[in-house]
Amino acid sequence: MPITVTGVIARSKGAPVELVEIVIPDPGPGEVIVDIETCGVCHTDFHYKEGGINDDFPFLLGHEAAGRVSVIGEGVTHVAVGDFVVLNWRAVCGECRACKRAEPWYCFNTFNATQKMTLTDGTELSPALGIGAFAEKTLVHAKQCTKVNPDADPAAVGLLGCGIMAGIGAAMNTGNVGRGDSVAVIGCGGVGDAAIVGSRLAGASVIIAIDRDPKKLAKAQQLGATHSIDSSNLDEAGVVAAVQALTGGFGANVVIDAVGRPETWRQAFYARDLAGTVVLVGVPNPKMMLEIPLIDVFGRGGSLKSSWYGDCLPERDFPMLTDLYLQGRLPLDEFVSEKIGIGEIEAAFEKMALGDVLRSVVVL
Repeated sequence: MPITVTGVIARSKGAPVELVEIVIPDPGPGEVIVDIETCGVCHTDFHYKEGGINDDFPFLLGHEAAGRVSVIGEGVTHVAVGDFVVLNWRAVCGECRACKRAEPWYCFNTFNATQKMTLTDGTELSPALGIGAFAEKTLVHAKQCTKVNPDADPAAVGLLGCGIMAGIGAAMNTGNVGRGDSVAVIGCGGVGDAAIVGSRLAGASVIIAIDRDPKKLAKAQQLGATHSIDSSNLDEAGVVAAVQALTGGFGANVVIDAVGRPETWRQAFYARDLAGTVVLVGVPNPKMMLEIPLIDVFGRGGSLKSSWYGDCLPERDFPMLTDLYLQGRLPLDEFVSEKIGIGEIEAAFEKMALGDVLRSVVVL
């Protein structure tokens, strides 16, 4: 029998979110229903709400979630009823060209539920990133569920489902930060701070936080940055010079742009050492253009990378990071700025836009 639950949708571009009843069908082959316990309020949900992803309204928002499997469909062996899971939007297919060349973190054909959740009038919903977790329950593909240690706080480990994994992975997976490396992180919101934490876990000796907000810089140092640069009164050259001054005059081995603007990417490009690595994890908007002398790209060498979902493998990374959290080595609790009810999501978007929180987490 279909289930009716409460969820939060974006009905049209730029409109306030709405608390509505949604209908979840019985899971089909390969599908499961997950009882959502917590879900973080992520910038990506805001982008969906504002029409920055696509126009497939109405969206069932929410994707950074943890919960328990409550119903399984035919043929599901990956998880069982009662399993505590973090939801992921890279359910590796194993068959696409990326998977076949042993690069499954780039999987181009990830699994999602086949059936649609709907409004009570039958209107089909588009779940954010194939998840739709601002709801009491959601329907996903079984491989979108990653089992982790159930002793972990759902509000903390649920954040691994998107932003925190994106930042940690940008450092550890995409940037390949190693012992003794120098790292600079531009933009110290949730993703940037996670990149700082990931750099510390990887053994970086110099970790430079760069932001325009002194409060964010203070938080970044609390999370492991060894130095900070207030860029509010610095131009591009000034930021580059400040990074070089903290790295023996050379620039950082890895520079992570967690903002995603042309000016911050250029700062990252010139603030790295020769043959160093630039990692773009902040998401630009489609209208942004970048202009840079091609001779500089050639002459400085190194790697220019984009980080998709922290180039993670959920089945490998989520359990490992959950264990580090339980060991006290990964401070996920520090990213939970507040716990809120499902009716407070619009206000959480406003706080996020003002930079007042790392993460608001909905508790269901």
